[in-house]
Amino acid sequence: MTKTERDASGRARSGRGATAANDKDAAASAGRPRSEEAHQAILDATLALLGEVGFSALTVEGVAGRAGVGKATIYRRWASKLPLVVEAFGGLPSLEDADTGSLASDLKAMLRSYLDLFNKTPLAAVLPALASERAHDPALAELFDPVLRQRRSPLVQALERAVARGEVSADLDLDLAADLIVGPIAVRLFFTGRKIHPKMVDPMVDMALGGIAL
Repeated sequence: MTKTERDASGRARSGRGATAANDKDAAASAGRPRSEEAHQAILDATLALLGEVGFSALTVEGVAGRAGVGKATIYRRWASKLPLVVEAFGGLPSLEDADTGSLASDLKAMLRSYLDLFNKTPLAAVLPALASERAHDPALAELFDPVLRQRRSPLVQALERAVARGEVSADLDLDLAADLIVGPIAVRLFFTGRKIHPKMVDPMVDMALGGIAL
């Protein structure tokens, strides 16, 4: 006996017809990634295009085309390209805290790990693109700056532990000290174009701490 199903209008249809309709629906959606896959494809496409064309030239249409999704799929998740870009950037590697009991060891461990990943991910291309645009786009700065502060918080936490241990002065300006420690990375990234490599970490940290340690 043939099994019947109801179509969208409530009319009965045969099992054979239902199967054909299901096959047609599956074929129509086969070229589009599923929800979780689509989400990650959109983030990956956003990072790739940021590195290629920069923030100003990046469009939702371009991201949709690169990710293989419709624009509506993007707009259901993000109101505009701004939150999309910030979320994509936030998923890139950041500093991971290391608590070894020594400020120098903490800094060297976290910076070596970070710079190793820096050159293996889109971070090296994406960070300059966003940082340069941030100065001219207050809306981007409003969303981007809290993410940057969160990403550098392990650096400040390491300095706070050093203050508690008496390694550095209690009246040390922690934000300024953090800038001093990672300053060479910014100089190479934004000004000289010289390669950023984990091998630069030890001398970079040693010279910085020479200026702030007790």
